[in-house]
Amino acid sequence: MTANHRYAVVIGALAALTLALFVLSLAVGPAAIGFTDSIAALFSNKADAVVLIMREVRLPRALLGLMVGATLGLSGAVLQGLLRNPLAEPGLIGVSASASLGAVIAIYSGLTLVFPLALPLAALGGALAGVLVVQALAGTRGSVLTIILAGVAVSTFAGAMTSLALNLSPNPFASLEIMFWMLGSLTDRSMTHVWLAAPFMLAGWVLLMTLGKALDALTLGSDSAASLGIDLRRTQMQAVLGTAAAVGAATAISGAIGFVGLVVPHLLRPLTGGLPSRLLPASALGGACMVLAADIVVRIIAPERDLKLGVLTAIVGAPFFLWLVYAQRRSPA
Repeated sequence: MTANHRYAVVIGALAALTLALFVLSLAVGPAAIGFTDSIAALFSNKADAVVLIMREVRLPRALLGLMVGATLGLSGAVLQGLLRNPLAEPGLIGVSASASLGAVIAIYSGLTLVFPLALPLAALGGALAGVLVVQALAGTRGSVLTIILAGVAVSTFAGAMTSLALNLSPNPFASLEIMFWMLGSLTDRSMTHVWLAAPFMLAGWVLLMTLGKALDALTLGSDSAASLGIDLRRTQMQAVLGTAAAVGAATAISGAIGFVGLVVPHLLRPLTGGLPSRLLPASALGGACMVLAADIVVRIIAPERDLKLGVLTAIVGAPFFLWLVYAQRRSPA
């Protein structure tokens, strides 16, 4: 089997798995609805309870699982290719922490009590503000290392402000709400959340998906990529803005869900021949599979305890990260 055929098989298998998990996500929930009835309700003209549950509860949850997972997987693959480091992930440039701080401000100030969409909008604003600060710190001609350092600085500051808000919160219920939101979840999301996040995610996907050729050239080194006509500044700016738009929207809707952007590209890289242009669509599908599967699992293993999605991905991702660091240490320099 040639490399092209093997890649086509991998993409086909991931697409089929994504579709299967999406359908399964529609069929799983606390309401006892049969599989056939649940799928038929999506296409029904009736206005009964089953149709309402499927269209207003399960469909947006499945769509957001698909969108958030694809965003995290894709952005993780782009950042690992841009930084040429398998340990890179979307949180490295401060997007997740900035979005979390925006959400915390909305909860802490009580805006969420008077305007239901204040939380995702504030989180999205926080993500965009964080990226602007990173770009301002790094400058228009900042190197990759400068952007990483600026991202770490913004993440640290946003984390400190979030801790300060928790520390000074006079209301224990607000602190509890902040903590639960930061654990990451797709519970109680509606189609309004889908429409709110979709434009930003789509814009981010377009920016990130068109970077394949540039990332392929970067595997030869910065000088070689420049000699092949790749505009490194434009590539870097496009990767950062695309990640900010897509991951900012994902974090605004779902909260902080870690390790997907780290684990998925690393697992799929050997199956795609190591070329970033091939890894990008595979990682998007793989990320969607991971988040959809994790969201199904949290609904099955602890339906009455509201186990958070971010907790489950961290339980899977943290040991993988430790193994990755150990493997990096053992690899030849």
